Amino acid sequence: MARSLPPSPLPSLAAVPSRLVVHAEALGWLDSTAPAPGTSVVTSLPDVSEIPELGFDGWRAWFIDAARRILRWIPDDGVAIFFQSDIRYRGVWVDKGYLVLRAAEDEEALLVWHKIVCRKPAGTISHGRATYSHMICASRTLHPPRRPGPDVLADTGVMTWKKAMGVNACRLACRYLQDETATRVVVDPFCGHGTALAVANSFGLDAVGVELSAKRCRVARNLTLPLDDG
Repeated sequence: MARSLPPSPLPSLAAVPSRLVVHAEALGWLDSTAPAPGTSVVTSLPDVSEIPELGFDGWRAWFIDAARRILRWIPDDGVAIFFQSDIRYRGVWVDKGYLVLRAAEDEEALLVWHKIVCRKPAGTISHGRATYSHMICASRTLHPPRRPGPDVLADTGVMTWKKAMGVNACRLACRYLQDETATRVVVDPFCGHGTALAVANSFGLDAVGVELSAKRCRVARNLTLPLDDG
């Protein structure tokens, strides 16, 4: 039987948001842990360079399956926000936004919004990883924003490591969760250095991260960020 995440109390001025970082394999953890109401996911799935043992075709199948399992895992009042950068693999362009949308279609999930986040200034030429990222929000039930944000974010913000979600991108995601949904807990099953967790805490949201690297777990447990938008 899957164990449940404990319900998160409503935030108050006296409450300190919690952060739990689990050293585990992400999909196995999802299978063994049921989400509490008010749980949403903010994450970035690994690309082929991070799990080369699968090969390209194996990674592509794994990526779609992982996105589907995340969409299946979130509760009806939650959403899943994916932050994914396109890559070239042996000269072929790999659109990871399409892979997320393919997973959402397979799960009959609804596309709530799709934004582009600039990782480099417009006009920058790249020969490998794209200079932009997709930020895609999907859910099994519709959560349309009452106050739509920008379709293009000009600067992803500080990145705590080269494949991290930028701080500004995480703020955009967490602001939507705080203002437009019933989210009280943010889960990142591939948390890396924990940028999404630290930003969620800065918004008063509890955070749970899962990470296979023990070294990254230690960083994620202690990462702190400035609370301003500078």
